[in-house]
Amino acid sequence: MTTRNVKLVSLTVLARRRKSWRRAGKTVVFTNGIFDILHRGHVEYLAHARRLGDILIVGLNSDSSARKLKGPSRPINRFADRAAVLAGLAAVDHIVRFDDPTPINLIVALQPDVLVKGAQYARRDIVGAKEVEYWGGRVVRVPMRKGYSTTHLLHHVISSHK
Repeated sequence: MTTRNVKLVSLTVLARRRKSWRRAGKTVVFTNGIFDILHRGHVEYLAHARRLGDILIVGLNSDSSARKLKGPSRPINRFADRAAVLAGLAAVDHIVRFDDPTPINLIVALQPDVLVKGAQYARRDIVGAKEVEYWGGRVVRVPMRKGYSTTHLLHHVISSHK
């Protein structure tokens, strides 16, 4: 049995909703990632991002985009599965798929009030930061929980089975 992921929305639909959220004075927060093997670090990061506004939109890399960024063996979980797991989190309001190497097209189209990335990214390396600040938004770098990453988990699983 499959369930319909109602949190997974097209960019066209989100852009339309964004206009009404703006009129209603809602603060829109945007972040993005692959979210391949969801772990505590992801959950805490997304909960932190959600507390920064009224609506959290997550840009989720397509499988082909993830492969380009992480290599041919990734993602471990395909897009539909990653989206379903993210949709199960109360912190996540909407998920939008993207195929590009970066989420810049999503950011420009949605004009979030807050752009969130992990603190491991230098401010100058955050895609969309200049654009968000240009229209009066802000960029927030969220500290990541040490020792939690999909890559770290994969290395641990592989090394423990050798």
